[in-house]
Amino acid sequence: MTSPIRHTHRLPLNRPIRVCAVSFLNARPLYAYLTGEHAPLDTSGRALFDVSAAVPSECARRLEAGECDVGLVPVAAYAAHPDWEVVPGIGIASRGPVQTVLLLSQVALERIRHIHLDAASRSSSLLLRELLHARRLTPTMDELPHGAGANGVADTTAALVIGDAAFGLARSFEHVYDLGAWWFRETALPFVFAFWAARPGVLMVEHVLALQHARDRGLKHAEELARDYRRERLAAGLSVEPEHVYGNYLRQTVRYGLTTHEREGMVEFLARARHIGLITIPGVADDEQIHVRFAGIPVPEVLRAARRRTEPLDVDILLARAANGDRIDLAEGMFLYEHAELMALGAAADQRRKQLHPEPVVTYIVDRNVNYTNVCVTRCKFCNFYTPPGAPDGYVLDKHVLAHKFRETVELGGVQILLQGGLNPELRLSYYEDLFRWTKANFPLNLHALSPTEIIHIAQLEDMSVAEVLSRLAAAGLDSVPGGGAEILDDEVRNRISPFKNSTDEWLHVMREAHRLGMRTTATMVFGFQERSEHILLHLERIRSLQDETAGFTAFIVWPFQAEGTRLKLRDDTSPVRYLRIQALARLYLDNVPNVQVSWPTLGPEIGEVALRFGANDFGSVMIEENVVSTAGAHFMMTSAEIEHHIRRAGFRPARRNMQYHLLGSPS
Repeated sequence: MTSPIRHTHRLPLNRPIRVCAVSFLNARPLYAYLTGEHAPLDTSGRALFDVSAAVPSECARRLEAGECDVGLVPVAAYAAHPDWEVVPGIGIASRGPVQTVLLLSQVALERIRHIHLDAASRSSSLLLRELLHARRLTPTMDELPHGAGANGVADTTAALVIGDAAFGLARSFEHVYDLGAWWFRETALPFVFAFWAARPGVLMVEHVLALQHARDRGLKHAEELARDYRRERLAAGLSVEPEHVYGNYLRQTVRYGLTTHEREGMVEFLARARHIGLITIPGVADDEQIHVRFAGIPVPEVLRAARRRTEPLDVDILLARAANGDRIDLAEGMFLYEHAELMALGAAADQRRKQLHPEPVVTYIVDRNVNYTNVCVTRCKFCNFYTPPGAPDGYVLDKHVLAHKFRETVELGGVQILLQGGLNPELRLSYYEDLFRWTKANFPLNLHALSPTEIIHIAQLEDMSVAEVLSRLAAAGLDSVPGGGAEILDDEVRNRISPFKNSTDEWLHVMREAHRLGMRTTATMVFGFQERSEHILLHLERIRSLQDETAGFTAFIVWPFQAEGTRLKLRDDTSPVRYLRIQALARLYLDNVPNVQVSWPTLGPEIGEVALRFGANDFGSVMIEENVVSTAGAHFMMTSAEIEHHIRRAGFRPARRNMQYHLLGSPS
């Protein structure tokens, strides 16, 4: 639930924001409370929004023509306007049958020779073309005015009917194909038909909050909106369905979020359309994913406070305080990141490490990173490990292969499997439960498995809460959760590099729920995405704040983005010098996270040695196997003996550990 807008925060505007909403029933929960007595107001007491309604394609046309500022537009229209800004968290979607996007025919699908498309539709028409292409069906098509298509169905001619005109039609035709259900059968993903999009720079945080609050209020009153809609149709002499049909449609059939799962469905839809030549995206190369721009990302209050700081800051004083374990705030952390000399920062971090870990011992773990599948629907720009669903090089490792890997891990002294993979829509919760139980029954290995991103994906596939999924996975054998998928925990950066992935809050929510169940987890950061100092420090602040609440993080690991072969070009400093600066600052800022791990797989063991004098006390994993960063150019691998050699060269004694940082035997 989003926070309600407070009318004490009204905007000074010269005129209301012009909104074009879709005139169908499914859009009413989104705009009913933008008008009337509950409408949000500007500073002069006028309505914040001026709302009109039209069919979806007309909403898109008005936004394209500048006749409105915000439109509830088809996703297909957005592909032609990647500069439009999308309101986060709101969409019109389905996860299975949608009831109001129907292909109507008197003959079976394979016998259809011509289709009347609904002129009001863009996304639905494009979706139909995709689905037919997958079946290698090529009927001819034309467009008819909205609502007229059903009258033209005869012999081998079919019609695509969308919106309110589709209610009740299923009873009149021999063959009815619900496109929402059809898409879900093909992909196991939701389908997003429309969302709020705005001209660049129009929407501020207050507008976004108002739109989200209107959606929340509309859903609370879904039955009332359905009842009003039916009365209007009766008064106009139109045919109607029973009241519960409309109520269930709003309450159960249509989904009004734009969560990770909906975004996964959206990227799959657009990627398929482009792959078969149905759309092009202006300004975006064929090998790049569409870049979704989200509007109105709020500035965190902690950053507002940091920006208000006016008193002078002194590097030496701050370093002395932080090295002694005193907490520094966001403004002070940003100041150190930007102004502290590298060696002084490293010395302070080293002093702090000695306070936390007085014995000259550096730990490491023997484990294996197993990527059980490379199939993924998210298509992050920085990843070249994944392959999309249906691609010939996609895989899911079977138990025979896994058993070989797990046995070899045990033989090499391994105590843990780090199990991660892509977001594969074919793998349900039962797959993971069976895999975990089988692993525990056959191998003496801990399961450090499934990043928050994967857990969110499973929860949304099953339509379950994150807490429920984690509880069932824990019962099946999940021991701990790795911190993958964090990248930079700031939505300004995330929306640029992985717009279809989970948000910052979603990642933190998984970790919070895992900690509540008693699981320990790690926290990570990947830098090199043109993030600014505030993004680096906000990431650390969010980790520290959650750790204050739960004390569930055992360690923090940072590494540079590996760009080789990825679609996201390297345009940032990912040097060892910047890595050491960020790691040292993390050791000082994360005063409540006990361990910091070096990142030798991305930078090499020699830099790992140096990093042990920049605040780190752990050399990470032997990593018997690794597939993700290695596909992006990082090829360092080491045995236990080699890791211990480098730890000793840095002046420490090596000791093996488990994920909870319990030592396994005495330090050597």
